[in-house]
Amino acid sequence: MLAIKAEKAPITTNADGAALIANTRVRLETIIAAFYRGDSPEQIVDSFDVLSLADVYAVIAYYLNHREEVDAYIREQDEAAEQVYRKIEANRPDMLSLRQRLLERKQKRPR
Repeated sequence: MLAIKAEKAPITTNADGAALIANTRVRLETIIAAFYRGDSPEQIVDSFDVLSLADVYAVIAYYLNHREEVDAYIREQDEAAEQVYRKIEANRPDMLSLRQRLLERKQKRPR
C-alpha cells in the first residue's frame, strides 16, 4: 500500500529574510520569474544546476497553492531593492553610471 506523506516545500529564509531554494543561494523570485517567462522546470534546472528537478516542481506547486502570499513577498522584495537602488543613486550616482559608460565605450570600439 502506498503511504502518502505531505512534502514540505524546499524553501528557507536566510538572515536577511530572503527566501532561498533548497539550501542554495537561488532566490524564490528567480524561480517564479522563470516560471512566468514560460520556462519549464527542466529548463530552470538547466539554468541552475544546484537545483533538483523535484525541488523546482515543489516550489512551483507551493507558489500555485500560495500565490497571494508569494506575490506579496515578491512585491516587498522589489520595493526593498528599489529603496537600495535609490539610496545608492543618491549617495554614489557615479556607480550607477558606470555600466552606461562601459556600454558606450564598447559601442565606440571598431569591430
